[in-house]
Amino acid sequence: MTQGNGSRSTTSYEEVRCMLMRGGTSKGAYFLADELPADPADRDDLLLRVMGSPDPAQIDGLGGAHPLTSKVGVISVSEDPEADVDYLFLQVVVDRPEVSDRQNCGNILAGVGPFAVERGLVTAGDTETTVRIRMVNTAELAVATFPTPGGRVEYTGSAEISGVPGTAAAVEIEFPQGDSPLLPTGNVRDTVAGVEVTCVDNGMPTVLIPATALKVTGYEEPRDLEEDVALADRLHEIRLEAGLLMGLGDVERATVPKLSLLAAPRDGGAVTTRTFIPVRCHTSIGVLGAASVAAGLRLPGNVGEDVARLPATGDRTRVEHPTGFLDVDVSVDPGEGGTPPVARRTAVVRTARKIFDGTVFPRAADSAPTSAQGR
Repeated sequence: MTQGNGSRSTTSYEEVRCMLMRGGTSKGAYFLADELPADPADRDDLLLRVMGSPDPAQIDGLGGAHPLTSKVGVISVSEDPEADVDYLFLQVVVDRPEVSDRQNCGNILAGVGPFAVERGLVTAGDTETTVRIRMVNTAELAVATFPTPGGRVEYTGSAEISGVPGTAAAVEIEFPQGDSPLLPTGNVRDTVAGVEVTCVDNGMPTVLIPATALKVTGYEEPRDLEEDVALADRLHEIRLEAGLLMGLGDVERATVPKLSLLAAPRDGGAVTTRTFIPVRCHTSIGVLGAASVAAGLRLPGNVGEDVARLPATGDRTRVEHPTGFLDVDVSVDPGEGGTPPVARRTAVVRTARKIFDGTVFPRAADSAPTSAQGR
């Protein structure tokens, strides 16, 4: 992760091939790994200039002035025999000269398979294509299947996802059982900064918190929650302490763990959520964050038991969020006799769309600001 001013790139990279895609409810720039600098510091410096950071408006780059639209996927052929491609996710911080690789992004993941076909890393099938993806950030696997009629990626279709207008082709993503513990602290409940929480990691380190424990309802608009100074202070305190308990170390400048406030469902789902990334309130919810919420709710004794309304049968869990819902199929073995719980299978449906494919011209290295410039 590049922090502070970082090192300035010694390679000019006056232009670089780039594909801008919407993946799920996020938007990001996708690159081939071998078309970016090999040195991580030089790569991150270039990406800051491509996205227009640090600047709260990101006016001089591709970024959209929000963490959900300041994301990058770096793709390459995988050397792992169980994967076709490697996917490195990078979060480009909007208002600071930082690039973080400390988390995955399941939304940007939705575009990885189509991008791999578009760039010739994977040969498309005649009707649909399945791409095995190694998520470099966590060394875990995902399998994406999407339509490719006639050997070309099809982006139009009838699938709808909350938070995205219109319809698009479905991208089915399945996450096999990973090696990371589902309960990073070993407990289904922990007391963190005086609040009972459930710390869970089903692809995304996430802290589940009953909304009422923080004196909010969990139904507020994201902007109203962001403007609550007292809430922000409590969330910051909880996140720092939970990060240590979850084995993440000092998370002061990290984007994980995510914090999800839980409330009773309002629209027939299992639970209502408000998720922080880490200080901005998500207008929906991330794929892997939702997968972690869904898995956590299926663990006996979790902090959401009093508000969640899980279906009587089946593995599907509908996670409500500010702009709709996200359905997650998750099968959890709660463990017994000292055996830790595991998520046997997790799957979601997302959509993705190619917005442009071409050349991006990064801001010149010698004109890059060293800190965010207010407006």
